[in-house]
Amino acid sequence: MRRFFLVSYDIPDDRRRNRVFKLLTGWGDHVQYSVFCCQLNPRECHQLEENLRKILKQNEDQVLLVDVGLVEGEHPEPEISYIGRVWKPDVRSQIV
Repeated sequence: MRRFFLVSYDIPDDRRRNRVFKLLTGWGDHVQYSVFCCQLNPRECHQLEENLRKILKQNEDQVLLVDVGLVEGEHPEPEISYIGRVWKPDVRSQIV
């Protein structure tokens, strides 16, 4: 079952921050400066976490993965409130 995750990061090192940005670009949509929205099943979430652990320094960096609910419908959108410019997710095709 796929779920929406907001992934936010705070990484002081430019090189590691760029590596995390490139990694997350392959997993979801870039929403804000250091925020991505990803649609993940449990296996994908675990794999993403493992990939992030290989990049991060545990005592310096922080990544938050916030589960914001089920992915449902043909063109799903997470239930997010906005102030200002609204973000709309890209339509993605799922390869099975």
